[in-house]
Amino acid sequence: MAELDQENNVETESDQSEVSIDNLKVLENIEVKLTVEVGSSQLKIRDLLRLNEGSVVELERLAGDPLDILANGVQIARGEVVMVGERFGVRFTEVSNPQDTVKKL
Repeated sequence: MAELDQENNVETESDQSEVSIDNLKVLENIEVKLTVEVGSSQLKIRDLLRLNEGSVVELERLAGDPLDILANGVQIARGEVVMVGERFGVRFTEVSNPQDTVKKL
């Protein structure tokens, strides 16, 4: 329960961790957009307008390189493509340090 150090009017560490857990529970139902980035490329508009069915755009990544996994535009992990039945999926191979992720926000 909430214990207050009467001399300093400060909550103890155990109370702070309880507050942190409660704060995380509030965040559990917030939706985020999860994006998997295979790679990127820069094109001039004239080259973009010339793309059609069958066109190939070269990406800066090599085949087999890990994919970036982003939540609301912030990288949270890296992974690889897998097949799940008839669908594509992503296997997380490396998860970013949560403290580093928060610093990027």
